[in-house]
Amino acid sequence: MSELADTDFRQPRRYVRLDTILRLRWLAALGQMATIFIVSEGLDFEVPVIPCMVIIALSSALNLALQTAFDPVHRLEPRYAAALLAMNIAELAALLFLTGGLQNPFSFLFLAPVLISATALPTRITLALGIFAAACATALGFFHLPLPWNGEEPLVLPRTYMIAVWISIMLALSVTSLYAFQVTEEARKLSDALAATELVLTREQHLTQIDGLAAAAAHELGTPLSTIFLISRELEQAIEANGFDEHARGDLKTLREQAQRCREILAKITQLSSQGAPFDQMPLSTLIEETVAPHRDFGIAIKVRIALSQDAEPVGMRNPAILYGVGNILENAVDFARGRVEVNAWWNANMVEIVISDDGPGIAPDILKRIGEPYLTRRRTADAQGERSGLGLGVFIARTLLERTGAKVSFTNRTFPDHGAVVTIIWPRSAFETAEVPSAALQ
Repeated sequence: MSELADTDFRQPRRYVRLDTILRLRWLAALGQMATIFIVSEGLDFEVPVIPCMVIIALSSALNLALQTAFDPVHRLEPRYAAALLAMNIAELAALLFLTGGLQNPFSFLFLAPVLISATALPTRITLALGIFAAACATALGFFHLPLPWNGEEPLVLPRTYMIAVWISIMLALSVTSLYAFQVTEEARKLSDALAATELVLTREQHLTQIDGLAAAAAHELGTPLSTIFLISRELEQAIEANGFDEHARGDLKTLREQAQRCREILAKITQLSSQGAPFDQMPLSTLIEETVAPHRDFGIAIKVRIALSQDAEPVGMRNPAILYGVGNILENAVDFARGRVEVNAWWNANMVEIVISDDGPGIAPDILKRIGEPYLTRRRTADAQGERSGLGLGVFIARTLLERTGAKVSFTNRTFPDHGAVVTIIWPRSAFETAEVPSAALQ
């Protein structure tokens, strides 16, 4: 039930597709041309059309060159994607310089490239683009041509208002980019954590499939081993009757004994598989004993209490999700316990409940509110031997797998003056007795 290593499941960052950025650049170019046309022709404002169209034409030429040179599905490395976004910022700054600087209401479009970077590129690149956009906005506050206007005199806005516009752009760049980055990062973490959950369930299913393969192998190997055993015994009797070499008779005896030993081993495998095959039923007491057994030799006393009931003991499928989920929670209890872990189970006609508690420090209040989230851990990143102690995914995976079987998992602390964590797992009895894991991993 150990934690997974980071490299077991985490996928490399997906680079931005060139086609995605080019589509956005084409959209920006069309919007800029439409805006210039409407302002100059529709509103009859004095706009430096030719310089603006030259800037847009250069941007369009770059788009065409990139579309011609590269496959649209080509994924850009972060630095190249950042370069294109920086060119978007520079292009916008040039257009704003010609059309009023920060007085132009389109100055807030500085946000767009930085937001795209916040959702798709590394933090350091997003920070660099944000600083570049902020520098361009600051420069435009001092250096720009007059805002196109239809009056005899150019429109001059109060300095206080322009300072407020600059501050609002700075705040928008920082706050919205930080928000977009946080939301995207949470989505990435959840995606990686679900990938880890899928990998765990796949491994557990693989182990149960090995059990079935062992039974099949035992059945198939039984016949040839029986044949070897019979032939070796007949040859041994023939050697005794004809007085052949004593050494050959000893070799045949050894061969017969080893064949018999193989038959006995295969018989044990067959018997074990018939008692705990992947799709056989498993009583609640057996499930608890199977999850507790691997943790009895770590110096922590584990006390199991199974309350008797008038109702028959619940019997469910041998479900890898339940085995892993309960086992992982029990492993956490053993890790944090000072000397004692209790596993209590009871049932009635409607529900099945397992309560795992320890006498450790308990769950910190700040962690208790967020328990079950991916990458949430209070363990050190390395133990005394320098080995990693986990990524904070164990509880998330356990909770996810258990809830997929119909269980409700809750985390609390013991009531003062007692101390320690308490994890309660409750199934509707019908869900526990019918819980099955599909052959495919998590859907």
